[in-house]
Amino acid sequence: MPPASLYQPSGVTFLEDQAPRPVNVDAATYYGGREHYHRSRTYSQSQTHGYHPKKLPAFQEDWHLRPRRMSHDEKSVTAPPRRFLIDVEETIRVILEQEDTDGDFQISVTDAGPKMMTLGTATSNGYKTFDIRGTYMLSNLLQELALARDHNRKRIILDEARLTENPVDRLSRMIKNSFWHSLTRRIDGDGLEIITADPKNRTGRVNPRIYVPHGEPAMAEYYRKVAKEKPHMNLDVQVLPEKPDDPVFVKSLNSKPGLLALAMEEVDDGAGGKTLKGIPFIVPGARFNELYNWDSYFIALGLLVDGKVNMAKGMVEHFIFEIKHYGKILNGSRSYYLCRTQPPFLTDMALQIYNQLDRSDEDSNRDWLKRAIQAAIKEYHTIWVAEPRMDPKTGLSRYRPDGLGIPPETEATHFTHILEPYAEKHGLSVLEFSEKYNDGTLKEPELDEYFLHDRAVRESGHDTTYRFEKRCANLGTIDLQCLLYKYEVDIGTAIRELFDDELEMEEDFDLAPFPPSVESYANPHRERSKSRAQRSDEWFERAEFRKKMIDKYLWNESKSLYFDYDTVAEKQILYESVTAYWALWAGCASEEQAWKLVSRSLQKFEVLGGLVSGTEESRGKISLDRPNRQWDYPPPHQIMAWVGLERYGYLEEAQRLAYRFLYMMTTAFVDFNGVVPEKFDAVKLSHLVDAEYGNQGIDFKMVPREGFGWMNSAYQVGLSFLTTHMRRAVAACTSPEVFFGAGVSGPSGESALMTNNLPPSDPLGLAMESLDLNSSLPEISQ
Repeated sequence: MPPASLYQPSGVTFLEDQAPRPVNVDAATYYGGREHYHRSRTYSQSQTHGYHPKKLPAFQEDWHLRPRRMSHDEKSVTAPPRRFLIDVEETIRVILEQEDTDGDFQISVTDAGPKMMTLGTATSNGYKTFDIRGTYMLSNLLQELALARDHNRKRIILDEARLTENPVDRLSRMIKNSFWHSLTRRIDGDGLEIITADPKNRTGRVNPRIYVPHGEPAMAEYYRKVAKEKPHMNLDVQVLPEKPDDPVFVKSLNSKPGLLALAMEEVDDGAGGKTLKGIPFIVPGARFNELYNWDSYFIALGLLVDGKVNMAKGMVEHFIFEIKHYGKILNGSRSYYLCRTQPPFLTDMALQIYNQLDRSDEDSNRDWLKRAIQAAIKEYHTIWVAEPRMDPKTGLSRYRPDGLGIPPETEATHFTHILEPYAEKHGLSVLEFSEKYNDGTLKEPELDEYFLHDRAVRESGHDTTYRFEKRCANLGTIDLQCLLYKYEVDIGTAIRELFDDELEMEEDFDLAPFPPSVESYANPHRERSKSRAQRSDEWFERAEFRKKMIDKYLWNESKSLYFDYDTVAEKQILYESVTAYWALWAGCASEEQAWKLVSRSLQKFEVLGGLVSGTEESRGKISLDRPNRQWDYPPPHQIMAWVGLERYGYLEEAQRLAYRFLYMMTTAFVDFNGVVPEKFDAVKLSHLVDAEYGNQGIDFKMVPREGFGWMNSAYQVGLSFLTTHMRRAVAACTSPEVFFGAGVSGPSGESALMTNNLPPSDPLGLAMESLDLNSSLPEISQ
C-alpha cells in the first residue's frame, strides 16, 4: 500500500477527516488551533504555504460582468455546507478598496460600493467562485477577516454560515463571548496600564496615578511594589486622607486626577506566599474606562442572562468597598468623583445575584449578601436620608452632592456659554476667569448655584437633560424615590426572610431619624449607635411612608403620571418623563395607578424604536441655541419599563416595547457593520446621534470589539422578553409597523404610531439624512 505521504503532505489537517467543526462560535475557538484544508482533486502541497487562487477577487469595473448569483458553483440540497478559501490580507485590501467608499474601515448601507464580491470555494481550491452580496454579508466578511488576522491566520477556510448567521444570534453571541471580555478591567499590576488611561483627563498628564484609601496599608504597599517593578509606567501611588470626600480636598485633586483603588482578593503568588489581585469588573466602554455605579446595575443584568454570575458578584464587592472607604457608591472610580454618587441600585443588584449563586454553599452566599445589605443600609442612612440630600420638610430625597468649582471631567468647551458673561464682566478670558473662579479668588453666588444643579444632574445619572436644567438639586425626583422605596422593601425583606428578622450593624455611623421632620434633623443629639440591630418592621414602615409621600407630592391624578417635585418652589414640575414608569419597577404604584400609567400615558412615550425619555412638548424645540441633550436617548429606561410592566401583568406591552428596541438595535447591527452604540434616536431609528460628547461605541475598525456596556445588556435582557416568533421576526428585521400592524391600537384605543407621527423606518434614508454627503462621500458629489 503506498505511503500516506503520496496522498497528502505531512502536517496537514483535512476538514473531511475531522468531526464537523462548530461554526457559530467565538473567534478563538473558530480561528484557533491548526489550519484546516479541503481534500480536493486540485490539492497540491504548495497550497500549505500560501493561498494562490486561480481567480482573484473581481474588482471595480469588472464586478458587473460577473454572472448572476447561483449561476455557477451550484449548491444542491444534499451538498455539504459551502466554504470559502480566503487569503486574509489580500481580501481585506480588496474589500476595503472596493466597498468602503467613505474610508471608515466599516461596510455600511451608506457606502456606495457595488455590495458584491467573489470568493473562491474551498472544495475547488479557489478555482470555482461564488458571489457574496449585500451589506450584512460583506460587513460580516470584513469582521471575520479582522478576527482571523487577530489570530495570526494568513489563509482561512471560512464557512458561509458565519456570513449568513442569524443577526440576533450573532449579536447575542458576540456580546456573550467577546464584548464582555473586551470590557473587563482589573486594578492591579497586570491591569493598571489599560485602566489608568483616562480619555476625560484634560490636564496633559499621561503618567498613571492611583489613590489608595486610608486604612489599607497592604494595598498601598502592593501598588508601591508594582511601581518599583514596572518603572516604565511612572506610577504615582498616593494614600487618601481618612475623609476623602471633603470638597476642598477633592477640588485640590483636579490638577492631579487619578484612578481610585477598588476591592482586591488575596491569592497565591506561585512561590508559596500570598499577593493581592484585583477583582475584575466591566466598564461601560469607549471614553468611560472606569467602574460606574448605575451602569454596573444594568450591565449586571446582562451578565446574569449570560451566566457570568461571578463577574456580577465581583462588581458588588467593589461597591461594598467604596461605601466602606469612600463613604458612598461613587459616580465613577476616579478622583474627581469622590463627592458624587449616582442612582442607588445596590440592593436589587445584590438580590438578583444572590438568587443565581451556587446553592451548594448557602452559608457563604448568605454571608456575602449580609455584607451587601449592611453596606446598603449604611449608604441609605449616611447619603440618601441625610442632609443635604434629604429634604426634611417633605421627606423626599434629592440628588444634591457636595463639590466646589467647575466639574473637571467635562469637555474643555462644555461650559463656555455659561462662563462667557462672567468672564466679560471681569474683563478676563474664559480660561482666566475659570482659573480664578476655581481657586476662589472670584466669588459668583449665581454661578455657585448653577454648578450645584449641574453636579446634581451628574449625580442623577441623567447628565444632561432639559428636565433638570438649573433646578436638579432642588428636585425630589420620581426615579430617586422609586429606587429608595425599593431599597427599603429589599432591606426589610432580606432581614425578615434571610436573617431571622434581625441584622446587626458592624460599622458606626449616624442613623437618620424616622419619620423625618425639620425638628428631628435639627437635633444635633439624635440617635447614634455602634451596633444597632436592624429589624424588618422599621424598613417596611419607611417604605410605606415613602409611598405616601410619592402619592402626595409626585402623583398627578388628572394627568395620570408621576412628576418631580421642587422642594424649594414647593410645586410639581410638570415635565413629562418616562422615569414615571420606574414606579412599576419598584412596585410602589397601586394597581389603579399602574392601569392609568399604561392606558393613558404610555402612548406619550412610545415610538417606533421603544420609549423616549420625555415628550417633545415638555422638552421644547431643539435649535442652535437649544442643542440636543444626550439623555434624550436612554437605554436604561427601556429595561426598567419592561420589567415594571411585566411585574404588573402588562406582559404584552413589555414585549411590544422590547421588540421595538431590539428591532432598532438589530437593524443598526445589520446595516452598520455590527455597531452597538451608546445612544439611539428611537424616533428615527438611527444611531447617528451627535449629542454633547458624541456617540460612544461607534469608533472601531473592521470589527466591533466592545459594543457599549448597558446597551449590550439591553439586548440580552430584551431577548428574554420575546417569544420565539418575535425573535425570528427581529432577526428578519421585520419592522414593528409590519409586525404589530401600522394601525394597531394601544390600551387607550389610539394608534401609538399615528399618535407620535412616526416616520418610515428606512435605515438608508435615515442614515443619509444624518450625514454630510459632501464630506462623507466626495466621489459621489463630484
